[in-house]
Amino acid sequence: QVQLVESGGGLVQAGGSLRLSCAASGRTFSGYDMGWFRRAPGKEREFVAAISSNRGYTSYAGSVKGRFTISRDNAKNTVYLQMNSLKPEDTAVYYCAARRDPVAQYDSWGQGTQVTVSS
Repeated sequence: QVQLVESGGGLVQAGGSLRLSCAASGRTFSGYDMGWFRRAPGKEREFVAAISSNRGYTSYAGSVKGRFTISRDNAKNTVYLQMNSLKPEDTAVYYCAARRDPVAQYDSWGQGTQVTVSS
């Protein structure tokens, strides 16, 4: 497993942008698939975006596709989530996650960072 620490959350107006970062430590970061998830108040945690260990494949939830971009810098052991055109419904706690096996569940999670989008 890896240890994950998110940062970059905050309060932003609708239409604005934020970039979340997730710093990883503990094992070989480049060998891990990375994902972003979020949990809005009163809702289940949901998938937001993922990037494969070799950076060749990304996937997005339909609700964020075209607005959010996931990327990684293996030299810095960091994965990013660039969020543009933010909407009030993007308000949630955002979590970074990692997994070594691309067909397994994510098994390392960060503590989360709050994103609040005002209308």
